[in-house]
Amino acid sequence: MTYSGRVTVGGPADVHELKDLMITKIAVGPMDNNAYLLRCRATDEQVLIDAANDADTLLGTIGDDGIASVVTTHRHADHWQALGAVVAATGARTYAGREDAEGIPVPTDVLVDDGDVIRVGQVELTARHLVGHTPGSIVLIYDDPHGHPHVFTGDCLFPGGVGNTHNNPKAFASLIHDVETKIFDALPDETWVYPGHGDDTTLGAERPHLPEWHARGW
Repeated sequence: MTYSGRVTVGGPADVHELKDLMITKIAVGPMDNNAYLLRCRATDEQVLIDAANDADTLLGTIGDDGIASVVTTHRHADHWQALGAVVAATGARTYAGREDAEGIPVPTDVLVDDGDVIRVGQVELTARHLVGHTPGSIVLIYDDPHGHPHVFTGDCLFPGGVGNTHNNPKAFASLIHDVETKIFDALPDETWVYPGHGDDTTLGAERPHLPEWHARGW
């Protein structure tokens, strides 16, 4: 089956099969959050990005092999509702951006800074710190040596725009700057984008619209 990146709450997961990494995307309620389970093909080690909700659904997706870690992209509550239950069931190590960790009620084992590397078996994910949606939002970049990059953007970048900055011009200016300099300027058009809600996109599909985003201010 061809990966589409379209998932619905209560529906099946969608799996993006890369040479070194398997990416399973699943939607959980009640705010239609996306959670991503990454599995290193060489070692079978797994990491979960955003234990957003529906712990039973996430644990069923994780399966008997468990997970080594959970990365929370940012402090907003819809992205960590199941974190406590998932960590209790799996013993996973927790990661979050340094500036957002205090807003996540489950203790963070590893504070993540810009440029830090999180490993999943033999696969490396590079964290970039983007300021604006929250003070400590992070995105994770997998630079596939056999193809194009893949970036897990939390709520910082979606099809059609950057994340919500709640009509705060300073926050918007910060977020659009970080998204442009750390994602669009650093990565090619083929880069696949996995957002915290909704469908996937690519940087090539979004890049022509950057001037529109600047003009509208959100």
